[in-house]
Amino acid sequence: MTKPKTTYTKCGDINIAYQVFGSGSVDLVYIPGWVSNIDWMWSCPELVSFFEELGKFARVILFDKRGTGLSDRVVEFATLEERMEDITAVMDAVGSEKAVLFGHSEGGSVSALFSATYPDRVISLITFGIFAKRKYSKDYPWAPTDQERQVVYDMIENDWGSGDMNLASLAPSKVKDQAFMDWLASYFRSGASPTSALKLTKMNTQVDIIDILGSIKVPTLLLQRTDDIDVKIQEGQFIAERIPGSRFLELEGSDHLFWVGDTDVILEAMKAFINDIEPAPVYEKKLFTVMVGHIIASDNHSSKNQELIKENLRQHHGKIIDYTSQTFTATFEGPSKAVNCGSDLVKLMRVNDTSISLGIDIKECNVQHCICEQTGDFEETIFQKPAPYRIILTQTVKNLLLGSGVSLAPHKTRFKTESGESISLYTVVDNLKPDKLQNSNQHILSKHNSFLEKVLQNIHNHLSNDCFGVTTLCMEIGVSERQLQRKLKAITNKSPNQLISSVRLHYAKELLLDQQNTVAEIAFQTGFSSPSYFSKCFKREFAMSPSELVN
Repeated sequence: MTKPKTTYTKCGDINIAYQVFGSGSVDLVYIPGWVSNIDWMWSCPELVSFFEELGKFARVILFDKRGTGLSDRVVEFATLEERMEDITAVMDAVGSEKAVLFGHSEGGSVSALFSATYPDRVISLITFGIFAKRKYSKDYPWAPTDQERQVVYDMIENDWGSGDMNLASLAPSKVKDQAFMDWLASYFRSGASPTSALKLTKMNTQVDIIDILGSIKVPTLLLQRTDDIDVKIQEGQFIAERIPGSRFLELEGSDHLFWVGDTDVILEAMKAFINDIEPAPVYEKKLFTVMVGHIIASDNHSSKNQELIKENLRQHHGKIIDYTSQTFTATFEGPSKAVNCGSDLVKLMRVNDTSISLGIDIKECNVQHCICEQTGDFEETIFQKPAPYRIILTQTVKNLLLGSGVSLAPHKTRFKTESGESISLYTVVDNLKPDKLQNSNQHILSKHNSFLEKVLQNIHNHLSNDCFGVTTLCMEIGVSERQLQRKLKAITNKSPNQLISSVRLHYAKELLLDQQNTVAEIAFQTGFSSPSYFSKCFKREFAMSPSELVN
């Protein structure tokens, strides 16, 4: 089988590379895991053989997600909803109204979310070796711990593409096949640079799609090998139990890659499942991202504010469902669009001296019924005690903001659902105020220095992002790491990492003195994922713990 032609389509300003092959009557979109390169796929005989058989019963659509492979490389990786837009763009480009989604490993996360959000474009969902979370928790104990994830981070930083990548865990049956293992290392190298791979891996650590699994209504087949080292069999069972009517097929073997090992049974299962699917129904329910707003304005501002709000919603592709003099409800295609719209609304209303409180939730709603009636419990929670100029999110929204760069802190109130379940709420952290920016940098800014000011501003722009580091800083201010190291050492006598940590800690000190938030909330706001580690760093910087300062 010869390699198909590589073509590009636009998703916004991003070029997405894709290929199409096969003679089957049904469309199948393959959504790869971690990193990919659709050209380099065709250098692996085992994968080519799998594709050849797949193409006998499907028209197969391959693509590289933005930031990887042949698609545009980007500084920041895509949010889950941007990745859904990439799928839509590729399907539109090849004239596919509906398709089977085949998600592998991390690609299963976006496949699942797409199926719940756009069920009318999905014939069925097939997954292989997918996970619902990538970070250990008591309710999901099969995921890697922080320490285990750190081992992966270190491997990428130090051994990307070399023989020390521990690739044997992905394909144990091929460990003695040197040609295959060499190809696999080259495949990953060609799919992403070490920096990109590390950034994507850290983002994947935050994946959590548990809350949306119950909203997947399309026919679903989950394939998983019993002894998969990378994703445990219990993870597949956990997901299958939460997707209504899904089928779970446990396969013998330990390979995490579907194109090695006993591939015949996988292809037969996929073919049988696709052929058994009845004509897709019109789905009564789907996932909606819902924003509710509470406005308090003087009479002479009300009509102006209404126009501003409606125009801002349109700019962010929000759809107004209901609007009164003091409240409104709108829906969005995804959570980051809603949060970005909310941030702009808060700024607009501040300028117009109008108090606004916003809440954002992701909820499965009946398409034909009034969404306002179906989200009344959330609206009541948000509006019971309106928080002026605050954007409050549910945990479901927080979990799906992966890659958006939005800064969040725990909110004191909890959301009680109609069933009595208690759900954590979060609030979007405001951008830094100019006075705090200046105060927290007095220990560093001994004299005017435009380069240093640029560096400090960039650090503050990423203050709550625990993945932000020297590499991103260098890219955004346009210098090499060596130049940055030399300049900062001369100006501040600190290394770049020491400066980033110091700026975070001094701003945290300002917040602690304000006594508006807890120590844990301030730790998250200033880029520390662990409150205990934050306290340790704080004590090293100021010779006292955060609690000692507050008291």
